[in-house]
Amino acid sequence: MERPILIVASKNDKELLDSVRAGFARKFGAELDFEVNEDKNILGGFIAVIDGNVYDASFAARFNELGQRLKEADKHDTEIKSSLTTVAAVLKRQARAYEPKPLIYEYGIVQSCNDDIVQISGLKNCRYGELLSFDGGAIGLALDLRLGSVGAALLSGEVLTSSLVHATGHIAQVCVGDEIFGRVIDPLGKPLDGRELNCTKSRPIESPAPTITQRAPIDSPLETGILAIDSMIPIGRGQRELILGDRQTGKTAIALSAIMNQRGKNVQCVYCAIGQKASTVSSVRHMLEKAGAMDYTVIVSAFGDDTAAMQYLAPYAACAIAEEFAYSGRDALVVYDDLSKHAVAYRTISLLLRRPSGREAYPGDIFYLHSRLLERASKLSPALGGGSLTALPIVETLAGDISAYVPTNVISITDGQIYLETNMFNSGQRPAINVGLSVSRVGRAAQTKALREVSGSLRLEVAQYREISVFAQFGADIDKSTAKMLTHGERLMRLLIQPVGCRYKLSEQVALLLAASQGLFEEIETRDMAKTVPELISFLTLRSGAVMENIDKTATLSEEDREALIKAFGNFSNS
Repeated sequence: MERPILIVASKNDKELLDSVRAGFARKFGAELDFEVNEDKNILGGFIAVIDGNVYDASFAARFNELGQRLKEADKHDTEIKSSLTTVAAVLKRQARAYEPKPLIYEYGIVQSCNDDIVQISGLKNCRYGELLSFDGGAIGLALDLRLGSVGAALLSGEVLTSSLVHATGHIAQVCVGDEIFGRVIDPLGKPLDGRELNCTKSRPIESPAPTITQRAPIDSPLETGILAIDSMIPIGRGQRELILGDRQTGKTAIALSAIMNQRGKNVQCVYCAIGQKASTVSSVRHMLEKAGAMDYTVIVSAFGDDTAAMQYLAPYAACAIAEEFAYSGRDALVVYDDLSKHAVAYRTISLLLRRPSGREAYPGDIFYLHSRLLERASKLSPALGGGSLTALPIVETLAGDISAYVPTNVISITDGQIYLETNMFNSGQRPAINVGLSVSRVGRAAQTKALREVSGSLRLEVAQYREISVFAQFGADIDKSTAKMLTHGERLMRLLIQPVGCRYKLSEQVALLLAASQGLFEEIETRDMAKTVPELISFLTLRSGAVMENIDKTATLSEEDREALIKAFGNFSNS
């Protein structure tokens, strides 16, 4: 047992010293050999440190407690108002009638702090993921529990060697609720946009995923407004759809388009930026504000210059915010941008904690890191309110290598992936979706009836065109049917090109695909498609507005509406 320490305001107070020694002798059954230190900041009373526990019976601790009581007291309480006239008077009266009732808590001592990783001796009752409070106000997260010591990752503040630390008894939490819409916060719920945040409700950032019996089948679409995705790779509410590709191929643009397309559809959105630059997060916020999407969106950000622990916590905090909406019976969408940086942050923490490394230097639990996050996305059963949490994780690949460790892990966890190809992006095909490597495992169960009817063969036609176009590049002789297929495929590929910020309604997608199946674009030059498509949409909106509204309202394509659209296509061709 280490030598106990006794801290008093004055070493000359022999009466207090004798009283404390006698009290602890009765408690432990033997006299303790205290190392007596003097600290005038405690004002009076004593602080004893004995065998890993702190006995705080100082006047300073008592005064802090009284100050908190006064702060929280109801100003209309007449009894408090009559008895507590002034803070000074109360403190003096309490000091004179003070009876030592020490506050006892377990403590640890910082052994070292390097690269935001703190090694602590003591804290034998600390829990994994518990928040730790250091002298000076720093906050840490317990991530490594060993016999007689704890390894923690620093979240904020600075720590000195030999300083005291105690466990708060709380797991990391984040503020939740409608009050944080339109705000930018960090993983601990602190505002980053310079405005005060008044939020009364919080939720633990880690929580178990719904069980099988708590889930319901995915049967309703989450429309992104992107024709290539909604028609060929539909996303359902409650699904986990991975977006992956090399850097600068439009991954974030697809995710933001999905968020902006939820305006007026009662879907609450959370965008999580992991390891991004502050300027990038600012531009995302301005883009969402311009589209009116910040009214139902929360941005959770851990910047690139934040600690690895903050980047590690960010997606779990974003998921907790979205879960609050889902468990209240609403639909929620969360975007993780991106999980590659999240994995790197966790690898950094693990290596600094001296954990064994595996493939690509990642720790052995890297799969569990993302599975326990993404499994929380689901369509909840009616017994839990019927809400849904849709996840769009983003993973960055290197040179198109989707067989790397992190991409393959996340692919195996999610319900499908949207793969963006660099060559297609550079050739002007945007969004640069590789249909052959992209899939939605929910399938057409998450697609509206109207879109299902007109997009049935689209994926096959695009795949056939890409295969045949490879042979056509060699100048091989092709017959008329093949030439017709190439012409049709070229028009389809051009039809699937959408400028950034352009989002199609359901009726517009149905009309465009029906027009393509009717051969409306066959006689139009490929270079003129960029002008023809918006002209067709404007024409249909003006001349067949009732039909378009009916498709949007019912999400079906009746025979009457189909015939009306085909007739309108003929009028457009003749105009």
